[in-house]
Formats: sequence, C-alpha cells, structure tokens
Amino acid sequence: MEKIAFFDARSYDRTYFDALAPRAGLELVYLENRLNAQTAVLAGGCAGVCAFVSDDLGAETLSLLAKLGVRCAALRCAGYNNVDLAAAERYGVRVFRVPAYSPASVAEHAAALLLTLTRRTHRAFTRTRERNFSLEGLVGTDLEGKTVGVVGTGKVGIRFAQIMRGFGARVLACDPAPQWGAGLQYVRLDELIRRSDVISLHCPLTPQTYHMLSRASFHAMRPGVILINTSRGALIDSEALLDNVKSGKVGAAGLDVYEEEADVFYEDVSSKVMRDDTLNLLLSQPNVLVTGHQAFLTREALRAIAETTVENLRKFFAGEKIETELRPSAAPAGI
Repeated sequence: MEKIAFFDARSYDRTYFDALAPRAGLELVYLENRLNAQTAVLAGGCAGVCAFVSDDLGAETLSLLAKLGVRCAALRCAGYNNVDLAAAERYGVRVFRVPAYSPASVAEHAAALLLTLTRRTHRAFTRTRERNFSLEGLVGTDLEGKTVGVVGTGKVGIRFAQIMRGFGARVLACDPAPQWGAGLQYVRLDELIRRSDVISLHCPLTPQTYHMLSRASFHAMRPGVILINTSRGALIDSEALLDNVKSGKVGAAGLDVYEEEADVFYEDVSSKVMRDDTLNLLLSQPNVLVTGHQAFLTREALRAIAETTVENLRKFFAGEKIETELRPSAAPAGI
C-alpha cells in the first residue's frame, strides 16, 4: 500500500475517497491541516500528498516535501495557481490534477447566485422567517433579453452559457482558445465588458488574468451590471469592486471566491474578529452575495473528484501515463 498524506481533509472528502482508495492500493492519512511550508513535515513517511485549492505548494513547500521523499502531489481540484510548477519539476515532485469533475455543479451554482440576486430571494427568505411578507424592495429583473458575458469557455463556461440561453439571454463569450463548435459569439474582453448586463467569470487565475476586472474595467461597464465569480477571487480587484458597489455602478455581485479567502473560507470564523475590512464591507451590502467556495460541492462532483484523483495516483505508482499531469509549460494563456 502506498501511503498518501491527505491535507485539508473534510468529512465530505472521506466519504468518497474511503470507498475508492483501498482498491487502488492506497493508504490515505487524513490531516485537517492545510499543506504549507510549516505543515509539510506531516507528510513524512508518505510517498505522495493529496492537496486542495487552499493548500500552498510553493517552492519552499515542494522543497521540503522532496526532502521527505514525497514523489507526487495529487490535486483534487482543477485550478493550480497555488502550485509552483517550475519548482515541482526542479525538485522531482510530479503534479497532476482533476481538470473536469462536474461542469454542471459550478455552472449551476453560478446560475443560482445570479437568480438569487436578480429575484432577491435571499432577502425574501430572511423576511418571511420573521413573518414579514412585504414585497417592498424585492422588485427583480428578468434574464430574458439581457446580455450575459461569459469570460472563459471551458466546460464550465459553456455549460453556464447554455443555461443562460435557456433563460432567453443573449450570450457573448471571450476566450483565447474559442470553442467554435459551441455556437457562441466571441468578442474581445473590452467589448464584452462594455456590452454585458451580466458578467460571469469562468477562467483560471494566471499572471495575465490577475485583476482582469480592474478599476478601468469597472469604469467601462454598464451601470447596474451584475458580476458573478465562481473561478478565482483574484480575477477581480476587490477594493475596486467594493467602491463600485457603493457607488451603484455595480448593481449586484455574486462571489463564491474572494482574493484573500485563504484565512477565512472553509472555516467557521463566526466567533472571531474579521480583520479584512474589504470583505467585511462586501458582506454588509444587501446586493452582494458571498458563498464560501462551495460551487464544486455536489455529490456528483465529489464522486468524480475522488475517482479521478485516485486513478491519477494509481497510474503514477503503476508507472502509467497520466493525462492530467502538469508541467511548467502547462500554464494557461490569459484572456
């Protein structure tokens, strides 16, 4: 049995991994700690680590893992902006990921955020629990006839575009690698920003996409634009977003991610003082809806993540080719 240090383990992870790992010859050592340079020592005696988006696989962490004899890092997520791929190659730690687990789960969560904001169901829920059935302040807006800009047309982006078409919306798309077979209308990012009533982000975080929605981008947007982000928080300049929410330029924002989420998301911090003033102010706005990076959290997605991750590890130890392996040249292009 090959021993794997499974960092940032949650109960919903164990349900699916426990059923699959033994059959693949894997012994999983579940650790609640997040992987970083301080906790890497916990992987001692393990041949590999299993990491999540909240873990830090920077050069220092990878160097320590290599010294401990760790030979591989299995990411149970699609994004890998938290991994120094050049350092991984330098230290001989092979890295692989789960590129697509359930596009529907993330796309449907993005749609849920959007519908909640356009129909104000989150506010209605709070009211009716207090026996307040007034409709004042709950006037919504239709998606039919609106222009929805989809930034990033991988499997998730395309699925979200299909959902929006189902509501009768016009869809504009932007991606450096257009999926022409999807029948989408592709435009430049600046045009998408200028023309869209709704902008939904479905692209990876790279040096090129960092703060792709900047202060200049917000200036070019339509008044009352709705922003949805289920990808990576740093795609949006959070301070610029807050300023534009306060000014009314942004009509609403649905965020499943936040650029400084590492010390907050996935944890219960309800009894602690929140030191992030920007996040505090965003959470206080009635037209901002924040969820804790849960777009992936469906039974179907969790099962698919476990299946692919375990199969990646099985192939690694069997010496087989791993299609999802990452190398420094794998860094995606910007938008």
